[in-house]
Amino acid sequence: MIRNFLRNFMTGRYGPDQLGTALIVVALVLNIAFQVLGVPYGMVIAYALLAFAMFRILSRNIQKRRRENDRFLRFWAPVRSRAKRRAVAFRDRGTHRYFVCPSCKNTLRVPKGRGKLQITCPRCGERFIKKS
Repeated sequence: MIRNFLRNFMTGRYGPDQLGTALIVVALVLNIAFQVLGVPYGMVIAYALLAFAMFRILSRNIQKRRRENDRFLRFWAPVRSRAKRRAVAFRDRGTHRYFVCPSCKNTLRVPKGRGKLQITCPRCGERFIKKS
């Protein structure tokens, strides 16, 4: 019964997306931070973000919400890929070293502990010597 009510209620509404999820996560983090730091009116910002996220989820203007989410994803994609690359580099820190090609700025991964190596960039063919 409740399931049918919710299904009927959400019909024609936008629903959750990546921007809405990010807004909720930021609101929760801010709420906890403001409580720990004792900021008297800081939680108003967290609750405003939460209210905006709920407004987006319940909105019937699907095209506008989709455009907002697309703009967010265009901003978020480079941030996310950079964070993933750094996480992989941190994970491989015991077995590999990372170097940047001086010519094309491509990131190259070489095995650690092999002494001085002549590294050839696969993108531009530039050769340079580095200690691994």
